[in-house]
Amino acid sequence: MTNPEVAILMLSSFIVMVLLGFPVAFTLLAMGVFFGYYAYLDAGSIQTISDAFNNNIFYLLNQNTYSVMENDTLVAIPLFLFMGYVVERANIVNKLFYSLQMAARNLPGSMAIAALITCTVFSTASGIVGAVVTLMGLLAFPAMIKANYDKSFSAGVICSGGTLGILIPPSIMLIVYAAIAELSPLRLYAAAMIPGLLLAGSYIIYVIIRVMLNPSIAPKPRDEDVPPRRVVYWQLLTSFVPLTALIMLVLGSILGGLATPAEAAAMGASGGLGLAVIYRSFSWEMLKDSVYLTAKATAMVCWLFVGSWTFASVFSYLGGHEIIEHFILGFDLAPWQFLILAQIIIFLLGWPLEWVPIVLIVVPIILPTMVWFLVLMAINLQTSFLTPPYGYVRLLSERSFGRPN
Repeated sequence: MTNPEVAILMLSSFIVMVLLGFPVAFTLLAMGVFFGYYAYLDAGSIQTISDAFNNNIFYLLNQNTYSVMENDTLVAIPLFLFMGYVVERANIVNKLFYSLQMAARNLPGSMAIAALITCTVFSTASGIVGAVVTLMGLLAFPAMIKANYDKSFSAGVICSGGTLGILIPPSIMLIVYAAIAELSPLRLYAAAMIPGLLLAGSYIIYVIIRVMLNPSIAPKPRDEDVPPRRVVYWQLLTSFVPLTALIMLVLGSILGGLATPAEAAAMGASGGLGLAVIYRSFSWEMLKDSVYLTAKATAMVCWLFVGSWTFASVFSYLGGHEIIEHFILGFDLAPWQFLILAQIIIFLLGWPLEWVPIVLIVVPIILPTMVWFLVLMAINLQTSFLTPPYGYVRLLSERSFGRPN
């Protein structure tokens, strides 16, 4: 039953419900089932109460659930998540931050530089924004405030570094996009690696210049707080080198074509457990927490896929894709103009929304599936997450270390 007006009402209702704070996955499911029941309804065939449940929307929901569960690309998600949670729970990041802070003590804003490098390394181990911002907010922010760093400057550094998880492989967003667009995760990882590292390097350069212009926002560490040089070297050797070697092994095997993302993620998860044992941080409690958090995050992603595919199928069946296509084509935009318009739309949506509904719903509706476009979108979303008035990462940071002055 083609009904574009109902499709637009469906999309508008979804956006309103998400802005009101309803869970994205279950909102997608509810909207898909509710409007899908109307779309596939054959009123003339309903003779009994049981006939009311003989609707194709339930078959579609069942098929989408099965398709998600058998998708080979998504296997890498729980394994990369488990690797990141193990590294986090084993306190490896704490050691890394402290050793980098001491190694960079002679640079302006040494603690901020250490926080950015730690965020970059941890992003390559976890692939998710929330975990990086939350952990660094609890770990680095109190240390920076204790060292008399400016609160706003400290919060900005952590939020900026934390958003690198959306871009630097093994970003979960890249895996999700690969599944939606039916692209190779290897191509996406190769395309995003250099822009992600360049962005991290740009943040570090900005910190150095900013502190040189205004040294009061990031005082130098006191001499009595700096351990002997051999201690610093030993801490770097035992914290930075093992974790970096594990990450390079995982990503190198993917980019070199030696392993699939799922195989490399399994190797990384095993390596994370090995590091936890070496650092004597392995415990049943740590393993249980890591498994629980991995299962929770994976279930969220899988149900988001089920809901988004159901929502998109019903939306397309009602004629929503066609009306949006005609609306955009009516502007008669050149390719570069359409690119700018699409980036503006994504930037604005990144204020109140997470990347998940943007990638799963908005992008397939209005944008072509191109690797280079995804990199632009990831950088755009990272900037949007930091931009007032909402700022997704700002909200995460306030939960972790309070509202900066």
